[in-house]
Amino acid sequence: MFRIFAFFLFITTLSMPALSAEGQLAKQAHDLQEKRCMVCHGCYDAPCQLKLEASVGLKRGASKAKVYDGTRLVASEMTRLFDDGFTEQQWRDKGFYPVLDKRQPEKGVMYRMLELKQTNPLPSIGRVADSFDFSLNRDQQCPRPDQFDAYARDYPLWGMPYGLPGLNPEEHQVMVDWLEQGAPTPQVAPLSKSLSAQLKKWEAFLNGDSNKEKLMSRYIYEHLFLAGLHLDDSGEPVWFRMVRSYTKPGRNIGLISTRRPFDDPRTKEFYYRLQRMPISILDKRHMPYRFDQARMEWYRELFLTAQYEVAELPDFSAEMAGNPFKRFQSIPVKSRYRFMLEEAQFSIMNFIKGPVCRGQIALSVIEDHFWVMFVNPQTSDPDFDATFLAREADNLRLPMVSTGTPIDLLSWRHYAKAEQKYAVAKSKAMTEGLNREDRNLDVDDLWNGDGSNSNATLTVFRHFDTASVVKGLVGDTPKTAWVINYSLLERIHYLLVAGFDVYGGASHQLESRLYMDFLRMEGEYNFLMFLPPEERLKLRDHWYREARASAKEHYFGTSSAFQRDTDVEFLTDDPKTEFLQRMRKNIYGAEAEPYDYRVTASAEMVAAFEAMESNMGVHNSLMPQVTFLNVVGEKRDEAYTIIRNSAYLNVTQPFTEQERRVPEEDTLTVARGFIGAYPNNFFQVNERELTKLAEAIASMKGPRDQERILSFYGVERNAPWFWRLSDKFQQQYREKDGISAGIFDYNRYHNGQRH
Repeated sequence: MFRIFAFFLFITTLSMPALSAEGQLAKQAHDLQEKRCMVCHGCYDAPCQLKLEASVGLKRGASKAKVYDGTRLVASEMTRLFDDGFTEQQWRDKGFYPVLDKRQPEKGVMYRMLELKQTNPLPSIGRVADSFDFSLNRDQQCPRPDQFDAYARDYPLWGMPYGLPGLNPEEHQVMVDWLEQGAPTPQVAPLSKSLSAQLKKWEAFLNGDSNKEKLMSRYIYEHLFLAGLHLDDSGEPVWFRMVRSYTKPGRNIGLISTRRPFDDPRTKEFYYRLQRMPISILDKRHMPYRFDQARMEWYRELFLTAQYEVAELPDFSAEMAGNPFKRFQSIPVKSRYRFMLEEAQFSIMNFIKGPVCRGQIALSVIEDHFWVMFVNPQTSDPDFDATFLAREADNLRLPMVSTGTPIDLLSWRHYAKAEQKYAVAKSKAMTEGLNREDRNLDVDDLWNGDGSNSNATLTVFRHFDTASVVKGLVGDTPKTAWVINYSLLERIHYLLVAGFDVYGGASHQLESRLYMDFLRMEGEYNFLMFLPPEERLKLRDHWYREARASAKEHYFGTSSAFQRDTDVEFLTDDPKTEFLQRMRKNIYGAEAEPYDYRVTASAEMVAAFEAMESNMGVHNSLMPQVTFLNVVGEKRDEAYTIIRNSAYLNVTQPFTEQERRVPEEDTLTVARGFIGAYPNNFFQVNERELTKLAEAIASMKGPRDQERILSFYGVERNAPWFWRLSDKFQQQYREKDGISAGIFDYNRYHNGQRH
């Protein structure tokens, strides 16, 4: 059942010339929480649902209920921080309990957790005790205030930060003083006159009276509802999100909270508003998106100046809800594609950093390392034919939750058959279109970023149950690549972002994963069409070793165009590598200079990194998924990321993944800076020792060798310098990536041997 909540924006006071003593303490405590608490307590996977990235999360408290529960048969009640409750009593009614005690601060759970760590610090020598459980699906204790004595007795070392060094005496005193003063909230500065004016202008733009303007705003909202919006202004960014409200611009926001952004708002009149988000930025969910005057004018040109009519707005029926191709049929296809293409990294990042937040079953549908390119908007792809898309709209309908129970899986075959019909129709339309033009696919059919847009190529890394997406083609030539066109990009968004329910039952999540199989195949198929026909089946068979015949044939076997020639000329006997490396040189931004270690590393360092990347083998399987490497020297203090790319016979099944592992094909990718929100280990090495590190990795044969490397180069959870290095990495990340940087998450940080 949908509910409409009245949500009032935070009322801020005028900034004082200087912070009061209480204000200074609140700021100090907030900064400490960012560095020591939010590295675990944020997003949907925060332990005990204690989300500390916003002060309202601390006031909400904790819960014993889990958001991620793979055994859940029916959808659960939603507990989204800014959407599903706004008062402490509302959260208490949902089972959340306080972690602060207003009358006796020293009896509060947070206070006692910090004291427990001070009383029982982790030993600083050796590994953290095996009594700690760092697995993602561990049984969380989540003690209530009246249960804390038993918790402290049973788990004396489990104070906060959990499984990490405690606060130093000065830091601990700041937190104690802050809690004893009632945990005051840091002062939120009012919006500047410039930002206030821009906010007013944007809300007016998004709430035009015509059907054309309303349909535009609906399309924008359904694609940007997760975005961290920042308006064009100097200084520190102020973050907003786009919401639906039953109150007009100029009044306090009356938030319309629904399970999905395209669900019925249950009110005839509603408005699109920009809600200020007083949050700390967590890297694992941070997706910045710029709203400035240039963007507004571009939207106007894309959606309003374009010649089309919207005679009637689409309704919110179930038929329309599951089909964006019907809902937005009036908007020109190329306008929709351009909207998503212009910020392609953001579009794909929604799938990577969106409501999934973590999910091994959802992410097991993709390879650990692949490159992404996009169809040129100026080419003759069938997807750009509005008539074709309208005709195929029913076949493009995505799986939708109807009951929230396993019964929904009964409709699976219907979706599979419909998707296959679309694949056949698209293949036929492509063949007919190329025949009319008397040509085959060529490099001009790929988007080159218009010569200035670095979103034209992307690299996706999967880290078991999390993933990362960055601009450019990073690392050595990967096993697979995708070419994405409009309908594929749109379906990825509505399947895994707008239509994905993290609180849904297991059937919903399984159905989403199964359908994503088809979308991956389509992206791979689009890529293979640029290679010589005789190479396509060889690559397909290699990518789908030991897969069911139906999986191989579902998309590739139904295509009449699959044997069609290509107009791309090849000079080597490795056309896949030749083509991808050619695109790396020819497409704007594809060389991914921000991540290229050759830009800053010495010749000796480059040789060591290249040795790591070129040396495929089982030894790589003993490396962590994501390692942040600090290389120091006389004039060097730099950060790099070492990523392990696990190899599989195929990725067509949501389960039995370990049975399909091919560790002898595992590789490493080394990148300058930071890739990945969830580091599994920190390494530190002097630049003169980097060659030895590369040799040590290559010589690993088993757990003992792994343990030796981790103990020699790695930084254990209980290392006295852990927080010092953590703070340095966070500072370097902010300096390098600026507005895109966020707080790392340590929920997956390893404890000694782990692979």
